[in-house]
Formats: sequence, structure tokens, C-alpha cells
Amino acid sequence: MKSTGMTRQVDELGRFVLPIEIRRALGINVKDTLEIFTDEERVILQKYQPACSFCANADDIVLFAGKRICRACLNELKKL
Repeated sequence: MKSTGMTRQVDELGRFVLPIEIRRALGINVKDTLEIFTDEERVILQKYQPACSFCANADDIVLFAGKRICRACLNELKKL
């Protein structure tokens, strides 16, 4: 993990500003969705990219029975 040397305060509503330099470096744009993870005492933010529930492929995703899956896995399911 790399330290940026930047700090931000959390406001009374639990919000903080993610610096523009970090957003640019990670390709995070206005209205993008971030996933939030915890690891012991760490909070991890990651740009959300919906992927297939079976193979983790993020290309050509469709919704099937409430799950995000790729067309290749959907075709495999149709064969069963």
C-alpha cells in the first residue's frame, strides 16, 4: 500500500472528499459508484465494476434471475 500524504476530515454526516489527484489517477469520475470494503481496521474504496457472478468477466453483462452474468456463462447455463 502506498501513502499519499494527504489527509481529510470526516464531517458530521460521515462524508469526506476524495482528492481530485486520486480520482484522476484511478479514473473515478463524477457519479461513478465505489465499492466499500473493510479489512481489520482499514476501509478500502474501489471503483465498482459489475462483473459476472460465475467467472468475474466484466464484459457483456446481462441480468439473469437477479444476478449479473456474462453472455458466455448465460449460454453455458442454457445448455444445462
